[in-house]
Amino acid sequence: MNHKLISLVAACFAVGSTAALALTNDEHKAEMKKVEATAKADKKACAAMKDNARDICKAEAKGREKIAKAELEQRFRPSPKNEADVKSAKANATYDVAKEKCEDQKGAAQATCKKEAKAAHESAKADMKAEKKAEKAVPAKAANANKG
Repeated sequence: MNHKLISLVAACFAVGSTAALALTNDEHKAEMKKVEATAKADKKACAAMKDNARDICKAEAKGREKIAKAELEQRFRPSPKNEADVKSAKANATYDVAKEKCEDQKGAAQATCKKEAKAAHESAKADMKAEKKAEKAVPAKAANANKG
């Protein structure tokens, strides 16, 4: 009985502390404006570059923007889905930049580079799926343990 009470108190504390960290609507809007202004400045900085360096810069800027927006949404409405979106945004941004960097290479080296980038991306996605599956399994095990 004491273990269940302690678990319940800990769960309530965790939920309460998560809610305390969440942003208000006004804070969310202000932070979103900052993210968009930063993204605009980052993209503008790429204009001075040439060729593939510009493409890499744009991919990095776009990736940072998507990651920042996903992280902001996680801070605004914390949830497992938004946390997964942050991880997904990071994996996709890394992949997009890696693909652009491969464009600097030629022939077989470029093909190998792209294959390695894709493999790393697929691995990151597989890790996210495995993590999600493990998270779903943990509450089921805890529910079964509490029945007894």
